[in-house]
Amino acid sequence: MTLTPHRIFDGDRLRATLFNPDGARLFVSFRQRVAGSGGFSDPAPVLTFADHGHAHLHLQSSENDWFINSETVDLERVLRGLSSRYTAVRAMGFSMGGYGALRFARALRLGRVVLISPQVSIHPSVVPWDGRYVDCAGGFDPDLGDLASRGKPGLRGILAYDPFRVRDRRNARAISKLFPGLQLCALPGGGHPATQILRLGGSYGRIQIRLRQDRLDRRWVVQEHRNLRSDSAVYWSRLAKYAAERGRPGLAETARRVAGVLKASDL
Repeated sequence: MTLTPHRIFDGDRLRATLFNPDGARLFVSFRQRVAGSGGFSDPAPVLTFADHGHAHLHLQSSENDWFINSETVDLERVLRGLSSRYTAVRAMGFSMGGYGALRFARALRLGRVVLISPQVSIHPSVVPWDGRYVDCAGGFDPDLGDLASRGKPGLRGILAYDPFRVRDRRNARAISKLFPGLQLCALPGGGHPATQILRLGGSYGRIQIRLRQDRLDRRWVVQEHRNLRSDSAVYWSRLAKYAAERGRPGLAETARRVAGVLKASDL
């Protein structure tokens, strides 16, 4: 199979690239927030889907503007026309990409999603308790970026977050109120994005496969994370930091000791 990229939207701010357009189903991925800004990257097809009869659409923004800019409405129009060609549409997005999946869910006719540490918004009027993305919020239109009025209420899937990260937890809970069909997956110590331990443990590909097969659910994700975290120095280090911040010195010391043993065993 030759997976030639097809540019279906080519703006100055937003770009959409389609692989294997004749597939029966569509998988959508999103560029997440990147260090620096300016310019597009050359996407590659996600073979977990493209090699199994799916078209693959990748959406990206040239800036860290969370897909909200002067081209958002035009892109939505193109996505509505494209998505009607497919029998089912799935998506996966991390952080800014997770927000993008929610924002374009209606235009894409999304059925199932995997969202990793997404935001409900970055605008101070909506999330006054989350100033992490103040560098991006200046040009963010809260009306154009509003998920309550522009999202897809019946959306189903997984929303994973690290409960050690308070702002990610608050975003996850706010999103779940707007999209009650999403299953919240608390992955302690998973970081931002919350699947870092799953990725380090080699489970990321299995998540994609289960999404493709419509076999992904909260119980499997949580159990997979639990199975991997016990041998993860990253997890124990993050637990130590979280416990210390919460005034639990005994747990913090135990977690630091376990992290040290695991780090030493990797040398």
